Amino acid sequence: MRSLKISILVPILSITLFAQEGWFWQNPLPQGNHLKSVKFISPMVGWTVGDLGTILKTTDGGTTWTSQTSGKTNGLLGVSFTDAYTGTAVGGSGTILRTTDGGANWISQTSGTTNHLYGVSFTDANTGTAVGDYGTILRTTNGGTTWTLQSGGTTFHLFGVSFTDANIGTAVGEAGTIVRTTNGGTTWTSQLSGTTNYLLGVSFTDANTGTAVGWDGTILRTTNGGTTWTLQSIGIYTGNLYGVSFTDANTGTAVGVAGTIRRTTDGGTTWTYQSIGTPYNLYGVSFTDENTGTAVGQTGIIVRTTNGGTTWTSLSIEITNDLHGVSFTDANTGTAVGDYGSILRTANGGTNWISQTSGTTNHLYSVSFTDANTGTAVGQDGIIVRTTNGGTTWTLQSSGITTHLYGVSFTEVNTGTAVGIYGIILRTTNGGTTWTSKSSGITDNLHSVSFTDENIGTAVGVTGTIVRTTNGGTTWTSQSSGTTNHLLGVSLTDANNGTAVGQAGTIIRTTNGGSIWISQPSGITSDLYDVSFTDANTGTAVGEYGTILRTTNGGTTWTSQSSGTTNYLFAVSFTDANTGTTVGQYGTILHTTNGGSTYVEEKEIDRIPTNFSLSQNYPNPFNPNTKIQYTIPQSSNVEIRIYGILGNEIETLVNEEKQAGRYEIIWYANNLPSGIYFYRLNAGFFVETKKMILLK
Repeated sequence: MRSLKISILVPILSITLFAQEGWFWQNPLPQGNHLKSVKFISPMVGWTVGDLGTILKTTDGGTTWTSQTSGKTNGLLGVSFTDAYTGTAVGGSGTILRTTDGGANWISQTSGTTNHLYGVSFTDANTGTAVGDYGTILRTTNGGTTWTLQSGGTTFHLFGVSFTDANIGTAVGEAGTIVRTTNGGTTWTSQLSGTTNYLLGVSFTDANTGTAVGWDGTILRTTNGGTTWTLQSIGIYTGNLYGVSFTDANTGTAVGVAGTIRRTTDGGTTWTYQSIGTPYNLYGVSFTDENTGTAVGQTGIIVRTTNGGTTWTSLSIEITNDLHGVSFTDANTGTAVGDYGSILRTANGGTNWISQTSGTTNHLYSVSFTDANTGTAVGQDGIIVRTTNGGTTWTLQSSGITTHLYGVSFTEVNTGTAVGIYGIILRTTNGGTTWTSKSSGITDNLHSVSFTDENIGTAVGVTGTIVRTTNGGTTWTSQSSGTTNHLLGVSLTDANNGTAVGQAGTIIRTTNGGSIWISQPSGITSDLYDVSFTDANTGTAVGEYGTILRTTNGGTTWTSQSSGTTNYLFAVSFTDANTGTTVGQYGTILHTTNGGSTYVEEKEIDRIPTNFSLSQNYPNPFNPNTKIQYTIPQSSNVEIRIYGILGNEIETLVNEEKQAGRYEIIWYANNLPSGIYFYRLNAGFFVETKKMILLK
């Protein structure tokens, strides 16, 4: 992952400081986006690509992976390299990316289509073919400087392509479609596959010998260039196969749903099942010799074999149960809980997460710690578990109910409240030795609860339900939320200030203890599941499709941040304005140490200016990064903010006291769409705004 680099240059001293950028992965590692394709050009050197423009590279056989900048948020679905430097990736909406320096830089190429491209095959640095939706076939003979549309004679989607030389290639796809060329695509001829199942992958080792795989365990084999295709049997298995890789006429591996791996050493006469012990789909596979291969797939899984699949070793660190709750007591100490009784613990800010034994297989939906040692988690069927030693042991407590508990909030070690289905509210004042039912006055499900002290708390739930107590839950009073959308998360910072979030991007805010709740514009329509405020002004909300929203002005404006994933995010916990963790689907854990801002590099230039100034960014237009220079002649509080075309705040680049000097910022806008943006400098009494254009 990248780092934020700040260089301070003075005549006799140079200091370099490092910090993480934006939101970065802590689980799974190296990342958790689905990986769709993999290509190794030697046993040590390979690339894998996937969702949200993910590109990873390894030079040590997968022991370590380095994230590369694609400049795209479209999913990447196929990748092909011809040597250690020259490669092409294709993906959604006609995306084609090209590198000639091993991926240090990926350059967008013009495909001439907005159709998704699923597969790509290059036979040398210049000559390649990509295939995709509605029978799309694109061809280049100049390394992608130009791509020419070819007619494959079909409108069915094409998912895989394999060329053995510049002229001879085969593409496969929807409804058993197979098309073949022997003249570089000038003409494509339809071949009879004998199936109507989707064919998703194809691998040829020479002009005549090839294998295609697809739906319902379909495997087809040809030894005459596709004049005839023969169905091969893999037994009773009927799950989909997504990828296939052969290293010679006899030796090949196919991968598919639920971690399926099938291996043949006799040209497919027999296929042997190999186990990797994962429930997640494998989408791509690449072997460089008969022994050494790598498969990739769902949740960023990467597995590797060096003995032909006798054993497969995970190259990714994965805890894959959905995580629904998270609680940090300081920047280092935190606990996450989730499905099947999962509990994870960190004592070093998430550098390492250690699995703990909860003593239950019920789903856990929420967790609350009051100090590093003392915490309570609640969940399915009224389950409550408690620890007083940082999770070394968790003890089951009696809730007295068998219905789900969705939220819990403790203000000190003994005093806490849990809420759940049918308006259930449970209260303890003795650390959970006994839990007492309190009347909420409602029968609607309650999803979240937040207390600021032992007396004052708010719970929220379905159809806009809000209930409030000022006497420790002895009585609860309904409040008007102004919405009928489900409210799924709430955060109070004091007796008066609180924010609730929920369905369809709902955000509501109170500054008077809930007497009035005001709707705030979130700018989204996807569901928000949780929110965390560290003071009255600074808060973060998370939700569907990797949504993260941030405010530093009490919600007057909410700015979208790049999470780097489309996985659902179910819970978030901040310990200060900058340090936070969010957890979610497939064991996703993301962390930030700078409030979630995107990557900025800043340096001070060694000259003292005589006036305030803001220079035009360079280059302009830019993709994906640009330089912004400014000067301040005296020590000042400096703010530099980025705004969208409608005046919505995108990001804060600088917000701190600066010494007199000349400064240069490099702003990386990898995850933003093309368009017009504005940047504004506010320093002392000086204010200036300039326009810039992001062009991808």
